[in-house]
Amino acid sequence: MKHIYKITGMTCSGCSASVTEKLSQVSGVTKVDVNLEKAEAEISMDTLVSINTLKLALPDKYSILERENHAEDIIMSKTEEKTKLQQLRPLLLIFIYLFATAFLLNYKEGNVHSAMLDFMGLFYIVFSFFKLLDLKGFPESFRMYDPLARAVPIYGWIYPFIELALGLMFLMRYSVTTALIATIVFLGITTIGVTKTLLDKKSIQCACLGTALKLPMTEATFIENAIMLVMAVIMLVQIV
Repeated sequence: MKHIYKITGMTCSGCSASVTEKLSQVSGVTKVDVNLEKAEAEISMDTLVSINTLKLALPDKYSILERENHAEDIIMSKTEEKTKLQQLRPLLLIFIYLFATAFLLNYKEGNVHSAMLDFMGLFYIVFSFFKLLDLKGFPESFRMYDPLARAVPIYGWIYPFIELALGLMFLMRYSVTTALIATIVFLGITTIGVTKTLLDKKSIQCACLGTALKLPMTEATFIENAIMLVMAVIMLVQIV
């Protein structure tokens, strides 16, 4: 069952991420979609959760109220619901462009190793750009599934800059071994969190492209990280 609620007190994407996280942790709630502009939250439940329970889950700065005529809204939301492929279209297009660019930069020499380094460098540069578009809201979204960002909040703030630095290191061929090890460590930690989120069947926003683009956490997020990890391991083995 789905219910739509009015949420007051949200002022930024960080607020919407916080509300999503708190409501997602309520027993019986299976999915939470927060719309900052409309100040609303569409909550899917496998058992009926009282409004008082939802209120207790939120910090005092937010309030939640049942929206009138929400049944009509639920029907509309179902007709507007996008497939996973449609939702992930921006991510897939970015991957295609990155693969094509890395290939075109190296096809004359036929250097696969160099093409992989260029892909990883471009990957980090592009993905850090989207995160930096909303540096204030990204940490809140990121900590919802990244174990290290949850334990050490400042990590979420510096992560986009870590990605930017790694991207430059790959593209400039500077200390590549260090960059590969860092990739395995940082993406390994994130992949653990992504895997746990998928296994728990929680519906949250993926912060891989920051908060500028609303992407759901799906298997594609795991595959994205897995590709980078596999490439990093292969190149590290070749170097060593």
